Amino acid sequence: MMRFICGAIAALALGGAASAAELKMAVTTSFHNSGLAQVLLPQIQADLGLDLQLLVVGTGQAIRLGEAGDVDAILVHSKAAEEAFVAEGHGAHRREIMYNDFVFVGPVTDPAGVAASGSAAEAMQKLAAETPVFVSRGDDSGTHKKELSLWASAQLVPETFGSWYRAVGAGMGAALNTAAGLNGYVLSDRASWLNFANPGDLTLLFAGDPVLFNQYTFIPVNPARHPHVPADLVAQLEAWLVSDTAKMLINDYQIDGEQLFVFNAAP
Repeated sequence: MMRFICGAIAALALGGAASAAELKMAVTTSFHNSGLAQVLLPQIQADLGLDLQLLVVGTGQAIRLGEAGDVDAILVHSKAAEEAFVAEGHGAHRREIMYNDFVFVGPVTDPAGVAASGSAAEAMQKLAAETPVFVSRGDDSGTHKKELSLWASAQLVPETFGSWYRAVGAGMGAALNTAAGLNGYVLSDRASWLNFANPGDLTLLFAGDPVLFNQYTFIPVNPARHPHVPADLVAQLEAWLVSDTAKMLINDYQIDGEQLFVFNAAP
């Protein structure tokens, strides 16, 4: 099943029997691009009998869908925005599920010297100094929010950049495709990069700074704010996402022998 909401890139659903219970969850494009959804959804349906419909959008749009009550839960990766969502009464609570990290991707030739950086802030400074093509998500996603925080930590302001800074206003896949086409730099989550099928002359140049940690969090939409939310079914889904089954599937998910996510949900 496909549907589009406010310019959302796509929605993925695993269809079941007509009588199957349905839930709608907004998830980030980075989660969807990783391919992990295709691993988790069949097991969720087998174990819970849920037809889980995924609305694939950036974190900012996922939060707005939750605020409007258009979904029953969200799975996102921007802690400050998540905490505000819960504090304002839109979400019942945060439940951390898994993590990976953000990485700097760019041309093999690396004209800005990003690979030699000692920190993410230094990588941003090198990019601003050399002004090669840099592709920004520009879509209020978790990745875009992280990128903006990295520019700020380097005391740089993207609004002052010239034409070398390209904001695409689209998902991670589109941003990676644009970077590949322009042979430019881009900030990506590791999972999307590993699952990217069109790298061109791009390669992973820099990773490992603790500031690039990337936590994914499940948040039920508050049924007190939106009474139509099936709180019991959302609770079943949350319990499954922190179960040993989910842990095994998440930790075992690999591409070319490299693990994409690490399960870190508390019991």
